Amino acid sequence: MCLVVLAWQQQPELPLIVAGNRDEFHARPTKEAHWWSDQPDIVGGRDLQAAGTWLGLHRRGRFATVTNFRDAEKPSAKFRSRGHLVSEFLAGTSTPIDYLQSIDGTQYAGFNLLLSDGQTLAWYSNRADEPRLLEPGIYGLSNALLDSPWHKVRRSKSALAELLQRNASNETQLLRLLGDREQAPVDEIDSERLPFARARAISAPFIVLPDYGTRSSSIVLCDGDGNWRMKERRFDATGKVAGDSVFKFKAQA
Repeated sequence: MCLVVLAWQQQPELPLIVAGNRDEFHARPTKEAHWWSDQPDIVGGRDLQAAGTWLGLHRRGRFATVTNFRDAEKPSAKFRSRGHLVSEFLAGTSTPIDYLQSIDGTQYAGFNLLLSDGQTLAWYSNRADEPRLLEPGIYGLSNALLDSPWHKVRRSKSALAELLQRNASNETQLLRLLGDREQAPVDEIDSERLPFARARAISAPFIVLPDYGTRSSSIVLCDGDGNWRMKERRFDATGKVAGDSVFKFKAQA
């Protein structure tokens, strides 16, 4: 994922609300969200290049998502796939904070990882100091540390707060939030590493470029009775809707 906003324990009827966009090169092979044949209690998309995932759920009521960290370090074959951080947590039984504390961050390129077992929510980046249990609140994450004040993070957190205030945090409104194509003001664009036009294009919550962009939007909702629902909406290279999938289950003991 390259944008995640979530509300944790802000509404009694929906203690966990997650909205996220996966931004990726269009050429990277991907399978849409599905129940995995090799791990049938996990649902999520699949990166067919490295076999991991960017966001997923487990029938026991476990949630995980990962974003890359944008820094100067170049990708290397020595690193493990960051997508396996998601699937390994989902398949395991560790609490979020215990799992995060067990990670050897030197084995991976820069990442952010958000995990929940329905009882706690935790975050860790191998570009930060220590894993952190998150208090109730609204959080935003892109390709820097949690709640870094990037344009897309600020806009999306503000939009989520407004939906909560209006008691309108339903799938339709959350997908509309994720579809925001408003780019950052010119004076906020850092074009040291990218051409200006591209740097500005990727500053929007929803990205449309010929070779790269928002491939899918995901909504995850968990209610107070342990009922989970996930909706994935997929897009083609022009930003048009290419398909939807919905999954529902009650968390197993």
